[in-house]
Amino acid sequence: MAVRYVGFFAILFFFFSCKRTASKQNISKDSITVFLRNANDENLPLKQRLLFTDNAFRLLKVQANDSTTRVNLFKVANRYYNIDKLDRYKEVSEYVLDLSKSAEDSIRMAKALDYLADYYSKTDIANAYELNFKSQKIYAKLGDRSNAAKSLLNKAILQHNESDFLGAERSTWQALKYLRDSDDAELLYQANNLLGIIYGELTEYDLSEKFYRKALDVGSKGNLPKEYHIESITNNNLGILYGKRYGHRASIPFFEKGISNGKLKEESPITYAMLLDNLAYARYKENPNIGVLNDLKKALAIRDSMKYSPGIIANEIHLSEFYYGEKNAASAIQMAHAAYRLSKEEKFYRETLLALKQLSKVDPSNALRYSEEYFRIDDSLKIAERKIQNKFARIEFETEELTLEKGKLEEQRQTLIYITLGIITLGVFIFVIRFQAAKNRELRLIQEQQQANEEVYQLMLNQQDRIEEVRQAEKKRIAQELHDGVLGRLFGTRMNLGVLNTKSDEQAIADRVAYIDELKSVEQEIREISHDLSAEKAAIFNNFVLMVNNFIATQRTVCQAAIDINIDDTIDWNAVNSTAKINLYRILQEAFQNVNKHANAQNVKVRFFKSNDDLRLEVRDDGVGFNYAKKKKGIGLINMLNRITNSRGNMEIETAPGSGTLLKFVLPLSDT
Repeated sequence: MAVRYVGFFAILFFFFSCKRTASKQNISKDSITVFLRNANDENLPLKQRLLFTDNAFRLLKVQANDSTTRVNLFKVANRYYNIDKLDRYKEVSEYVLDLSKSAEDSIRMAKALDYLADYYSKTDIANAYELNFKSQKIYAKLGDRSNAAKSLLNKAILQHNESDFLGAERSTWQALKYLRDSDDAELLYQANNLLGIIYGELTEYDLSEKFYRKALDVGSKGNLPKEYHIESITNNNLGILYGKRYGHRASIPFFEKGISNGKLKEESPITYAMLLDNLAYARYKENPNIGVLNDLKKALAIRDSMKYSPGIIANEIHLSEFYYGEKNAASAIQMAHAAYRLSKEEKFYRETLLALKQLSKVDPSNALRYSEEYFRIDDSLKIAERKIQNKFARIEFETEELTLEKGKLEEQRQTLIYITLGIITLGVFIFVIRFQAAKNRELRLIQEQQQANEEVYQLMLNQQDRIEEVRQAEKKRIAQELHDGVLGRLFGTRMNLGVLNTKSDEQAIADRVAYIDELKSVEQEIREISHDLSAEKAAIFNNFVLMVNNFIATQRTVCQAAIDINIDDTIDWNAVNSTAKINLYRILQEAFQNVNKHANAQNVKVRFFKSNDDLRLEVRDDGVGFNYAKKKKGIGLINMLNRITNSRGNMEIETAPGSGTLLKFVLPLSDT
């Protein structure tokens, strides 16, 4: 948000009065002007600037709701923002929004929505998205193409930050359509630069470079203020792109060109520190023997002085990598821990993942703990991103629906007005009886049309509910497949590879190759889950007994307990349908996952046997057991219960703390 600096007037006016005379109203208006000027004077202490801003707001509350008052309220909001009083900034923005609605001032209503979207972009992304979407619709309706494009670019940035890259791409292209005949160089630069960033995330490197070049061209021809340092920023982006695409050597010339501006350090220290850090890191990665430590520390000091958390985290990770390469394990761990702590405090989850990845590398003694936290945060982040992306789509849909509904109501109101006026006009020339009959017929038609519209709308809602139910059921099914199948196999393979990391003989090498093949198998399973789970499941379970024995053989290399398995030879597995076998296999995987993670058992016994007309699976361990009443809502137990229930079977659990665990699963053979 732009900051406007004005001179300081050491003049105070009387603003308390019991009588509202014209002259004293003028004094109040003059006082508002002075208060706003003083509130923007950076030479004053923050407390005084806050006091002047509070006084201006208090006086504006008693002014008439005219355009001047609303304009001054936006100035008050800006003053609060500049002194970091964001709650009061929000309060003023909401107040001016209400005034604008009351006065039907659309342009300032949209501006107030933009201010609130800016506030919520730091606390409530979905709310910010909705407010931004509404402001863009107002600007579009008013024909304000420049502000409509600006709102679309803000929307694209929100989508990019939530990894909705395709949505961000669409929004940016919509903004460019509004800017097609525009000479607004700043917005055109932002749009092209943002497309370069988005296509880089989508690994569309040719397109990414194309739009970065266009951004540079726009910046050079558009006479943008030099203090923006457009060329330095875009060269930094090109350097990152070339580093991803061709390696660190290719990125160095761009970083050098970006940092070569002599005034960059003074006018934009954030950009200077970013380029300095990236250049030093690229040089180090290209030639580890080159001295870059001072530059890395210098960049960190600048970012630290400006409290720029994302840059500090990136710098600390780069320093950790440098120290690790220099065999300085203590400093490497210290820097990685600092990045981890700051990213956790600021809730920068993607940066937390980078810090955890670096900690796993530099602190191998705790690598397992860091890896577990990494996977937990990564899974949570993906789920959160999917939710917010779905919410973005839902906000657009619901807002469009409300707009259409409002339009329909407006049309209906206008229609009714026209009909009424027509009937009144005709009533001048037609006698009372025919006029009354015509009016009654019109009213009946309107009522029937409204009833028909309500029925159609209700049918649309019912259809949407059914679609949502099917979608949720499919999501739940795929989640179970991933949790019970893929994660179980990944866990076992990871533990085996962890054991083999301590060995270097030929057998260990051969075993690693086997587990790499197992990872390939997991990769294939994930790919097939994303296309069609049914074909994979049928292939796996053509020989169920062999599959189970292979799984147990794998578990014997992972599990600390001795495993005893017994499969009844009289069971006709060909008579058991694939779904039942899938569920039994996934249940067995989940059971061993729980044993490996929690049981601390010495012995595990697995039995498949027939009893009367039932097929039974029992998994018994002599581990620590657990309190079932407290743990029964765990996702693993819920998934096992869901699977056995889906095959019309049942599950029993016998356990207590210190008494081991017995899992019993019964499937009626007549239903399989």
